[in-house]
Amino acid sequence: MFSLQTIFGKGDKFYGLLEASAAAARQSATALRTLLANKGGPGSLDEFRLARQREKEISSQISQELVNTFVTALEREDIEALAGALYKIPKVVEKFAERYTLVGDRLGDVDFSDRGSMLEKACEVIEQMVGELRRGMKLDTMKQLNDRLQTIESEADRLILDLYRDTYRNENDPIRFLLRKDLFEILEKAIDRCRDAGNVVYAIALKNS
Repeated sequence: MFSLQTIFGKGDKFYGLLEASAAAARQSATALRTLLANKGGPGSLDEFRLARQREKEISSQISQELVNTFVTALEREDIEALAGALYKIPKVVEKFAERYTLVGDRLGDVDFSDRGSMLEKACEVIEQMVGELRRGMKLDTMKQLNDRLQTIESEADRLILDLYRDTYRNENDPIRFLLRKDLFEILEKAIDRCRDAGNVVYAIALKNS
């Protein structure tokens, strides 16, 4: 016969799984910053694949635990929504990394490093927000973190807009134009995925405040 402590202990396991998922997302963003600083290179996709594989394993474990656990620390639909939002971050980051390593040598002096750093900062905030769920979901703290995330996204949007402006004005090679535009859009999508995850965490905090 299981005690209530045992049942609730199993429910608390979701905090750890979600924290691990957020850490995997941040790991992929850190790997991207390194990739951009090194202008790509052989074997440079390994970290992205590891982060993505880790995210897949965590997502699968969360799904299994939702089936096996009677009492959950958070509402089941919130766990599923946050797990899904976190899963999408390394997925998009890996897509960017794959494209960049294929065509980076054709992009000339285009520098994505500032945008990569913004993405890493966004993932660091997401990791903090997910960690706050376990610590009681203080609404003031969550709002501060979410506001910081929105500021990062706004600044990243501005930087990406500058890249678009430069491309439209100065890029004369139609193939390179398309390559640059494709990478801009993927990187912008990655940052948007961080915003989406932050919105889910903040909504959970509001619901439980």
